[in-house]
Amino acid sequence: MKNILVLCTGNSCRSQMAEGYLNFFAKGKANVYSAGIETHGVNPKAIETMMEDGIDITNHTSNNILEYKDIEFDYIITVCDHAKERCPYFPSKALKFHYNFPDPAKAMGSPEAIKQSFASTRELIKRYCEEFIQTHF
Repeated sequence: MKNILVLCTGNSCRSQMAEGYLNFFAKGKANVYSAGIETHGVNPKAIETMMEDGIDITNHTSNNILEYKDIEFDYIITVCDHAKERCPYFPSKALKFHYNFPDPAKAMGSPEAIKQSFASTRELIKRYCEEFIQTHF
């Protein structure tokens, strides 16, 4: 079984969404983990946004990358530039991928505008994860 790590700054939104979709599309063919270079807790709006698409991430936890130092990953996906640039040294033979998704947690404006920002990022992540699994599995 392949191991995938999704890495972001705070492991609260984008990496949590990606973990949910990678698990969904891999259909049990991968162990998927997500982590941050910091831990900010799982964003309630990320949970709500994913639930709207039928993916339940309510039991996800916000984890620090160092918690996974003993796991040999096959793939590491960074989902924000900050994590890619600031990640502490993490020895791995994993294939590394990067896509800088917009951060919906930084959205400003009306509640509807913020909700739309989360939904837009969710859709980008969903497409990326589906293509990733189709390509690598």
